[in-house]
This record gives sequence, C-alpha cells and structure tokens, in this order.
Amino acid sequence: MVFKFLSNEDGNKFSWEDIGDISKSRENLGADMPVLVYRLFQYTLREVMNKKYGPDACIEVFRSAGEVAGQEFAANMLDLSLPFDQFMSNMQNTLRENKIGILRIESVDTNKQEMVLSVAEDLDCSGLPVTGETVCNYDEGFIAGILKAYTGIPHTVIETDCWSKGDRVCKFNAKAE
Repeated sequence: MVFKFLSNEDGNKFSWEDIGDISKSRENLGADMPVLVYRLFQYTLREVMNKKYGPDACIEVFRSAGEVAGQEFAANMLDLSLPFDQFMSNMQNTLRENKIGILRIESVDTNKQEMVLSVAEDLDCSGLPVTGETVCNYDEGFIAGILKAYTGIPHTVIETDCWSKGDRVCKFNAKAE
C-alpha cells in the first residue's frame, strides 16, 4: 500500500483515506473480520516489539498508534459539534455499531476535566487469560485521541481494570493534561 505521507498538524502521516475504499475492494468478503484475526495481528506485533525494543517502548508505540487512530476515528466517525452528553452518546453508539466495545460512562468531573469510562466486550482483551497486567494500551491511546479530537486538549488515559487482570470490563481513567 502506498501512503500519502503528508504530515497533518500533529505530525502524523496517516489519514483516514489511507484505509482505502473497503466496499469496492472486498466485494465478496465485506468489511467485517473475526476478532481472532485482529488479535492475531496485534499480539504477534506486540510480541515482536517487546523482544526487539522492550516492553516500555512497545507500550508507548501502542498508545501513540491508538491516539492517532482515535483522532482519525473521531474526525471521520463521530459528530464533534455535539454538546458533551450527546457526543458521549454518539461515541457509545458508534463504538458498539463498529463492534469495538460497549462503552459506559462511569463518572465525569467537568471541573477537573476527568472521567472514568468502562468498556465491556472490549475488542482487545475480552476473554484473554488472566496474566495480572493491563494490556489495552492501544485503547488508552484510542480514547485519548477521541477526547483530544473533541476537546482540542491532550488527555492522559490509563487503564486500571482489564480482563487480563481478572476483571470483566476494562476501566479507564481519563484526564486533561
């Protein structure tokens, strides 16, 4: 695949158009694929990156990639002009429709610009064996990217609960930087 490699205002070279026209290119197979194929890609990539660059660098790359994806997803799939409550409802519906996960807003403190979100049936980890560690670094970045696209303010998002830690939903603490 040939990418345009033109940097946007964040210095990213990826753009939504780089995904291509799936409806024209996958006439027989369609846009959907099994979660196991997505996870096969993600976890083998994670393993190679861990071996080659170490776990800290791997986590940072996954978060950064998630943030780029979240910003592009928000700009192309969400209505960024909506008031906060309606935006969050739009985000919940869009994540569910795209089978990314079932988002729930646990708490919001608008004064501190902090929130706690949970995601059930998470694309990245629901059903994984318990390892005692969080693994949804891509999701941390993805949520941060969506919030940055909506608010214009960078956010830090940290996963606190994860299927891999024995929880049944992923929980994320988000706050404006």
